[in-house]
Amino acid sequence: MELTATIAYDELVERCKQGDSLGYSQLYNKYAKAMFNTSLRIVNNVGDAEDILQESFVDAFRHLEDFRYKSTFGAWLKRIVINKSITLLRKKKMQLVDIETTQVADRGDADSVDETAFQYKVDEVRKAIQQLPDGYRAVVSLYLLEEIPQEEIGTMLGISHNTVRTQYHRAKQKLVNILKEGGLS
Repeated sequence: MELTATIAYDELVERCKQGDSLGYSQLYNKYAKAMFNTSLRIVNNVGDAEDILQESFVDAFRHLEDFRYKSTFGAWLKRIVINKSITLLRKKKMQLVDIETTQVADRGDADSVDETAFQYKVDEVRKAIQQLPDGYRAVVSLYLLEEIPQEEIGTMLGISHNTVRTQYHRAKQKLVNILKEGGLS
């Protein structure tokens, strides 16, 4: 038995498919802020996030006829934004070390992270996340904030699931240290 989810028909998307210029503007206004924030959490640069936002909407509008309601328009657009953000990080040579090809194990991974340290205010945590190296920030943003499964993050970033888990663990550890040291700038 096959289960299929019905995605609601989006009148705004259909208006855009018909060439309604006001529809394009309304669709942009509806999703721009959320998509900008998604990109900003990954790339950690306002200018880059703005560029990614514009490129994502251009691509989405250019390929709107390909949108078939297999997901919501917002989810489809978010995938475009995330992919473009990751592509930019790759171009900037984001540092992710594949644990399966690394000879020396990091002993710090065995230490447990004090989970109570994550009780800080959202703003402090957000600022601390911005201080993480690109690889750590990308994994934390995709996993915690975008709720993408670690296996899928590995596929998106071209790394193993174990590397994603390790990067996530190290990022949490680094976040705790940043927050404990009060190293927020």
